[in-house]
Amino acid sequence: MQLADEWVEYVAATAITAHARTYHMAISRLCEYVDKTLGPQAEAVSLTDQGLFDLLVDWELALPESYAPASTYPSVMAAGLRVLVVRRDDHPDRDVAPDLAKWARGPALLGSGEKKERDEFERQEKRVLVRAAWQSVHATRKRLDEGWAMAEQGQHPDDGSWTSIADLLWGLAREQITPDDIRRRLPPSREWPPDLAAFAAGTDRDPHPQTARLQLARQLFARLYPHTFDLHAFRVLLMDATGYTSEEVTGFGEGQVEFLPKGVRLTLIKNRAGLLRHRAFRDQPAPADRPEPKSEGDEKITVDWPRREVSAVVRQLLDMTTRVRAKAPHVTGTLFVVAAVRGDYTPEFDKWKPQSRNSFSNWLDAAGVEIKGDRHIGRMRKSVKVEKAIVTEGRISDAADDHTEETFAGHYAQGTTLRILSGRTIATAQQHWFDKALNRVDGPTVVSGPEDIDQKLLEGTGLSAQEAEDLIAGQLDMGVSHCKDPYQGPYSRPGELCAVAPLRCLECRNAWILPSNLPQLLLFERHLERLRTVLTPQAFGRLWGQSWVNLRAVLNDRTPEERAQALKHIEAGQAVLDLPLAANTEFDA
Repeated sequence: MQLADEWVEYVAATAITAHARTYHMAISRLCEYVDKTLGPQAEAVSLTDQGLFDLLVDWELALPESYAPASTYPSVMAAGLRVLVVRRDDHPDRDVAPDLAKWARGPALLGSGEKKERDEFERQEKRVLVRAAWQSVHATRKRLDEGWAMAEQGQHPDDGSWTSIADLLWGLAREQITPDDIRRRLPPSREWPPDLAAFAAGTDRDPHPQTARLQLARQLFARLYPHTFDLHAFRVLLMDATGYTSEEVTGFGEGQVEFLPKGVRLTLIKNRAGLLRHRAFRDQPAPADRPEPKSEGDEKITVDWPRREVSAVVRQLLDMTTRVRAKAPHVTGTLFVVAAVRGDYTPEFDKWKPQSRNSFSNWLDAAGVEIKGDRHIGRMRKSVKVEKAIVTEGRISDAADDHTEETFAGHYAQGTTLRILSGRTIATAQQHWFDKALNRVDGPTVVSGPEDIDQKLLEGTGLSAQEAEDLIAGQLDMGVSHCKDPYQGPYSRPGELCAVAPLRCLECRNAWILPSNLPQLLLFERHLERLRTVLTPQAFGRLWGQSWVNLRAVLNDRTPEERAQALKHIEAGQAVLDLPLAANTEFDA
């Protein structure tokens, strides 16, 4: 009762309406929890009780148990109850226990709920969705054209018949009759001719006697004007073609459309972010690889390629809603306008308002499109973002062209987009290390090319004539590479023969790797692979990380044919890898 009094006064003082029910829910949930916890003693509980602190804390922490993980209701209800307790504590004539007031003014124990971001449509789903949208547009166009053509064939129902579809369409098209006239002038549905009964029923088997006239009026209007269901297809096509939100593609009117010689410029408004954008969308030329219509004998085979140009969709939408916009001059901020017949037989020409029975999910069912996961139109925008991320190779600065990078990362970097971004990061890092391995000053020099490396070629890379001759003769072969000066190695004293070959040759500036070294490199790769299985990643990276990166860079530069030929040499016993005995001691490390 104490909390209820505060709630009543708070609602009256603030005049809130939308969230008033939340406070009521919080009070009810708390009372239920206290009743369940204290049993018969609950009746005597008051906000002045010192021992109620632990009970309120337990109640707040238990709230999420009845809701989904991402629900915000628990935190909202807990915050609402805190407001009521604080309000009561602020009143000079109302007592609240000090620890309860401290709880109410303290930090919230619950978060606002983890928001689960929707993933994009699969590419096949999106392709089917766009195709279904175009089919819906064509079907709507055909239905309206047939309806107006039939209306031209009719006459006033008083001169013709009130049970003639053509005459009823004629009267509605010319505003000579109203839906209410249909209600008053038509006979009972049991006396209708079969064609009129079937027309009114639509996809249903038979019109219901109680609603038959209303069904008929709505079916007649649907032959003359687009209805709510029809415009879902245009929203899908505009979101696919522009990549902008549902709010933006349905929020521009005729005054915000400017057709260009090869495209269209739209003024897009995003109310939530307070953004006004002027965007030009150019028509894309036909792809060069698009197959031309083929012929089989005398019969032409044509392929219906749906156009994704924004200008084509906008022109269709403008044309299809012309008559509705003429009857709804009060609607200027959107092209998404529809005609309907209300339950009281009043015709309504107004902006598009998808209702629960005409939702995007219902449109998917009617179009026969199967979608996995959440049936939300917002996933279409994410699908376009994924395509943009693919085109930009995962560069956030390019993919987030209509967002801040933080917003893009928070709302769109999930699912496929996240994998693309991650793959781009990994590929960039690998390329950096590969390039560093091949171009580092103190690393090996790799000579790739045909097997017949001649002395003149080697001399052109900076070797002396004697060094080039020795390399070709194999006199400087150190196992996995050749060495231009084994007595001046970076790992030994000057003048002494290198003591770490061939284990460190892939990290040495004196090393020269020729195509003939490929079999030994493959054997060395096997050796390092074995070490990776027995050493911790940290130990392997510290001891062999640079050699492994350099080795992978060299091997990745070889063609499959070269690798296959080298494997044949290994299998034939023509290539061996001589390693010092110390190379195996790391197995005990």
